Amino acid sequence: MQRQANVYIRQSNPRQMVENGESLARQYALRDRAVDLGWPASNVVVIDQDLGLSGRGSEDRHGFQRLLADVAQDRVGLVLALEMSRLARNSRDWHNLFDLCAVRDVLLADEDGIYDPSDINDRLILGMKGIMSEMELHVMKLRLERGRRNKAERGELFHSVPWGYVLLPDGAVTLDPDEQVRAAVQRLFDAFLELGTAYAVVRDLRRHDVKLPRRDSAGQLAWRPATETIVSTALHHPLYAGAYSWGRRQTQTHVDPTGRMTESRHHCPSEEWTVLLHDRVAAYITWEQYQANQSLLLENQRRPTTKERLAAARAVGRLALL
Repeated sequence: MQRQANVYIRQSNPRQMVENGESLARQYALRDRAVDLGWPASNVVVIDQDLGLSGRGSEDRHGFQRLLADVAQDRVGLVLALEMSRLARNSRDWHNLFDLCAVRDVLLADEDGIYDPSDINDRLILGMKGIMSEMELHVMKLRLERGRRNKAERGELFHSVPWGYVLLPDGAVTLDPDEQVRAAVQRLFDAFLELGTAYAVVRDLRRHDVKLPRRDSAGQLAWRPATETIVSTALHHPLYAGAYSWGRRQTQTHVDPTGRMTESRHHCPSEEWTVLLHDRVAAYITWEQYQANQSLLLENQRRPTTKERLAAARAVGRLALL
């Protein structure tokens, strides 16, 4: 056996690594199987760089990329994984791997058997395993998404809450018990009502040395200078108006002229949010004030910036000289 045997090991997330220790042990035991199949122990390579990573893509899986490179450079005679789904959970990556193995005359093996990807019958089995692996991922994702949506529709899905609120162990959300924190939130909204732009609010808070609060995951309170990002994020958050929301941002898929697909997230108007429940928590402002704030923020975005106004003025000046 001049070429090496590569054992590919992967768990989908760190939690599985802790809770499914037996599965991880079985994966590492594949080294012994490679030896039983005739490979010297010194010629068995374990690739475990992708522990804690999902198999739905390959861009961030450096272990999988290493496996492909080893196969492409004709270093490998056998690829072992506990199940074929460990290798990939999308058809593009899966077919790329076993087509490459077919070209380089590399065998694939899992707990069920050993497969020759250049053999038509084994290719059929491998193709079915790839389809089932991808389908399992979609089913798991759909099940998880439905569970999250059901919880959101009850107004109970909170990963975190904006400053000025605290998330209790039982899942309830209340106003921050610190009076200074609540006063800082109210000061921000009062300043916006008076001044009309996030930038002006930041300048006002900094001029009066008003810092804004933040609690870490342990609940410890810290104070930080106001920034436009912090202020703008607070002004856009509907929880300050007592409203629970979910699905405020939607994902769009873009295809460039080369066929490359990318995804981006964008904010939606409130009428397009997946879930919007009013009067769910104590509020700092009314819903009507929140809507008025959003209209003003949108109007501010449409106004030309100082740089744009100066550029336009220079252009007009140049035209006047002609």
